[in-house]
Amino acid sequence: MNASPPAQPLPGFDPAFYLAGPTGSGKSAVALALADRLRSAGIECAVINADAFQLYAGIEILSAAPTAEQRGRVPHHLYGALSLDEAGDAAHYAALARPLLDDLCSRNIRPLVVGGSGLYLKALTHGLAPTPPGDPDLRQLLDTIALADLVAWYQRIDAEGAAATNLQNRRYVTRNLEIALLSGQPASELKRSFATPSPRLNAVVLSRERSDLYDRINHRADTMFANGVIDEIRRLADAPLSSTTERAIGLREIRACIGGELSREETIERIRQATRRYAKRQVTWFKREKEFQSICLAADDTADSAAGRILSQLPPLLSAPSIASSSHA
Repeated sequence: MNASPPAQPLPGFDPAFYLAGPTGSGKSAVALALADRLRSAGIECAVINADAFQLYAGIEILSAAPTAEQRGRVPHHLYGALSLDEAGDAAHYAALARPLLDDLCSRNIRPLVVGGSGLYLKALTHGLAPTPPGDPDLRQLLDTIALADLVAWYQRIDAEGAAATNLQNRRYVTRNLEIALLSGQPASELKRSFATPSPRLNAVVLSRERSDLYDRINHRADTMFANGVIDEIRRLADAPLSSTTERAIGLREIRACIGGELSREETIERIRQATRRYAKRQVTWFKREKEFQSICLAADDTADSAAGRILSQLPPLLSAPSIASSSHA
């Protein structure tokens, strides 16, 4: 009996595959199992990071980035792509990831975009709405104002954006003020506006029962310490860190442990609590993302069984991608 021809991607669908879910849900292992299945079917693929903190080099243990052995099994991109002093946001991420995805698809390589940073994924899948271009006259005016006064102004009109910005960087502060003044909207709000409200995606979000997810998160914290995360953070003592890097879960707690303010056990428990709270926010975010199909994994599910379920729900993944089919082309 002849095998059926591979399913063809539907016109207008983004040819990448997006695998999301809360921290600790097993995304990295499932992505590797899925890559193995695709390659056995003759589909070349590559894993693309969509985790805000795994973008940074130097905090691989803290961010639970894939190991060197895992990265050796299939090409991985955008892991350790930024230095620790670089600020990151959804716009920066999309600018890095979109050309990479388009290049892979043009060479018939299926991108597997994996991560739990919801806004980063949405910037990539939906496209960010354009921000207003610079205005030379306004910029000239802003350049005459002292940085401290610019910061105070920025904080008044966009407190959320200011809290996430390196306020020592005059260029960042000036540009965000410029965006707000020209658009009439806070820059942080405008940067959450999207060009394509309802893209057509091959996308899955992994979920687990709360007790199972929390058990996995607790174990992950133990593993982090067993793998040497304290030494990793101790090496960063004199390193300049961006405002983005400073928000990495566990960084503050481990610094307190190194300084003798917390015991190892207290540090682990606080990281577990912070990670569980973060996972809860991720679950809430992805419940709103209607383009993602949900797959609930049981405690005894393996990465390979999860990959099999994904392929049964999304058979177009077994066809070679083409840049011509991308909704972002």
